[in-house]
This record gives sequence, C-alpha cells and structure tokens, in this order.
Amino acid sequence: MERSLIILKPDCVKRGLIGQIIARFEAKGLKIIGLRLKALSRQVVEKHYEEHAAKPFFRDLCDFMTQGPVCVLAIEGPHAIAVARKLVGKTAGFEAEPGTIRGDFGLSNQSNLIHASDSPTSAARELELFFEPSELVSHKLPAETWW
Repeated sequence: MERSLIILKPDCVKRGLIGQIIARFEAKGLKIIGLRLKALSRQVVEKHYEEHAAKPFFRDLCDFMTQGPVCVLAIEGPHAIAVARKLVGKTAGFEAEPGTIRGDFGLSNQSNLIHASDSPTSAARELELFFEPSELVSHKLPAETWW
C-alpha cells in the first residue's frame, strides 16, 4: 500500500476540471484520503519544488503555482505512485498519450494541470508539507476486494 500527493494546479482549477480529474483516480480504484482547496504561499511552493531551485524555470514555476488556488489530494492504494504517474502522463501535454490526464486536457509544458509524487521518498516529504498526519483518513473501499 502506497500513498502519494497529487496537486491539481491553478490552470486545472481555473478550467473547472477538478471533478473530472479526481474521478479518474477514483475510477482506477485509488482512495482519496485527504483533500483540500487552498492558495499556496510562495514559501511552500519553493520548498515543494526545491530540487529545481537552480533551474531557469524555477521562478516562473513558483509564480504559476501561486497565481490561484490548487486542489491538493492525498491518495492511497497498491502502487499508488506508479499508477498515478501513468494516469497523469508525460509532463508536456502535447507529448502525453491520449487517455492520460495531460494527454486529454493539456497542450502546455508549464500549464500542465497536475503534479504527482515521483517516488516514495518524494511522496512522504510532499504529503508532510501539505497535510498533518491527522488529516489523512485511511478507510476501506468495497473495491479493495479486487486488489
């Protein structure tokens, strides 16, 4: 059983795609164990993307992520990180396969709708940054009988 962080970015929220995208994770059988809509501070965004701090796109990325609210999800399920990354698709929407979130809804490299943790280490760090442990509510789904 794994946990992962998903961020529906400001472009996703502004386009009214929250429900459609969350539905894809639920339809796949992943559990939503944490959910909130919030405006991110510059400090949180810089900490979240700190591994990119020396890259030329870092400032623009931080500006983009603080331009409006995001929807932050904590998900749980078998292979949740790999499954979520497959659902999300390649970073650039114009390169992402049809059927993926970015392939179906995106064209841009930066305005790419969604973030998904890329490893168990990243997921643990990111979940801690956005949720208190008491805010994550693990529960049983009937679909778990098919896992």
